[in-house]
Amino acid sequence: MSAPTYDLGKLHGGLRLPAHKAQSTAATVQVVPIPPQLYLPITQHVGEPAQPVVHIGDRVLKGQTIAEPDGEMGAPVHASSSGTVVGIEQWPVSGRYGDRAPCIVIDCDGKDEAMPRTAVADYRSLDPAEVLLRVLDGGIVGLGGAVFPTAQKLMQARTLETEYLILNGVECEPYISCDDSLMRERAGDILSGAQVLMHALRIDVCYVVVESDKPEALQSLGEALGELGDERIVLKQVPTIYPSGGEDQLVQLVTNRQVPSGGLPTDVGCLVQNVGTAAAVHDWIVDNEPLISRITTVTGDGITNPMNVLARIGTPVGDVVEFTGGYADRAEHLFIGGPLTGKSVSTDRVPLVKATNCILAVFKSSFAGRELPCIRCGDCAAVCPVQLLPQQLFWYACADNEQKLREFGLTDCIECGCCDLVCPSHIPLTADFRIAKGRILELADEKARAERARHRFEARNERLEKERQEREAELARQKESAKEAGPAAIAEILKRKKQRSEDD
Repeated sequence: MSAPTYDLGKLHGGLRLPAHKAQSTAATVQVVPIPPQLYLPITQHVGEPAQPVVHIGDRVLKGQTIAEPDGEMGAPVHASSSGTVVGIEQWPVSGRYGDRAPCIVIDCDGKDEAMPRTAVADYRSLDPAEVLLRVLDGGIVGLGGAVFPTAQKLMQARTLETEYLILNGVECEPYISCDDSLMRERAGDILSGAQVLMHALRIDVCYVVVESDKPEALQSLGEALGELGDERIVLKQVPTIYPSGGEDQLVQLVTNRQVPSGGLPTDVGCLVQNVGTAAAVHDWIVDNEPLISRITTVTGDGITNPMNVLARIGTPVGDVVEFTGGYADRAEHLFIGGPLTGKSVSTDRVPLVKATNCILAVFKSSFAGRELPCIRCGDCAAVCPVQLLPQQLFWYACADNEQKLREFGLTDCIECGCCDLVCPSHIPLTADFRIAKGRILELADEKARAERARHRFEARNERLEKERQEREAELARQKESAKEAGPAAIAEILKRKKQRSEDD
């Protein structure tokens, strides 16, 4: 096989950051035992929460569907092991705001008894539309962090002129190495998943993209590709610059096409999927196993023995950390995700979910330092990969100026955290932008509600006016009829009235 090709495009800004990945990749992926209890949130995807289809007291098997998607956007949730449903209740989750969410709680019986496996037809003999429907049943979502339902993403791409499938193996955020381990150990399954996706999309070009600082992953993928002999799949390298793994940035690096503001990669003929998503597609379509586990990095100077683990979806984070040797002394902060894009949590009772690519425990916050006033140095603008002006956005966020925030492209911010790292004043810019985005969404929702109320009010007034006009028209008609009838009609009415009185 020929050597992998290098990038075609160029990334604006970005940073070269210390990787901190050597410890977690020193050994192979370790399998976490079945926990005593599983906590499975019914929302592990973009879209409406799934709806439980089991009840307290039900016995479930590994791989059994326990919650079905509600609406057009969603993904089912499956039991990660066999056991008994003991609760459907609110439980802490690793959401952006640390909220609780409804979870299906399963007492595991330790048998790990799976659903009977049905015969799986070779996907190549199926119509692409049938493959898409089957992907929908597997509960597969984007495992790079966005958790967008994979089936819906494929369906959308099918309606457009999609030319390239891009498998994202660019794991550029420090500490996170789950995709690196996956590519080293399961390269063949990733490529098999790529073939399934190409069949479903009816496209003939797939780029598997890896950073140049992952030689073991590159070698493993290269060997697997050589054995496969599929010339439609091309291995590419990109520079190790954060955040080159962002969808829009990856498209620009690989195809030299720029995703428009507010647009999607499919707008320029590309569909991006994480390598973990491709492996999950293989597991489901080829091996008939839905998405019930994932590889997660457990790392940081607050972890005794950093490593990558394969854990069941729904396993409490505390159980996963205990398996790796527990917390080191003086561990102070726990993040779900990486140091730049992760979410700080106050408890390790939160469950591992489909989006959990990293469990990070550290001695001190990644953004230590007292916040000072902005000195308008411009460093944040120089490193912004989306070419925004973070210092301007910061001022408008402080002023809650929705119009200016939109004008200056806040909605294009990918929350990579580069501006935070270079800010000499230690201003938590990314956190401020997240809050401002939430405020914009709230205002948009308020405007939408007000607009709906206005429409209801106008519709009611129109209805009342129409009823008034109809009553007036009927009254006028009756008067006209009486006028045309004349005195004889009136005399007849009086005669009938008198007759009724005499009868009474």
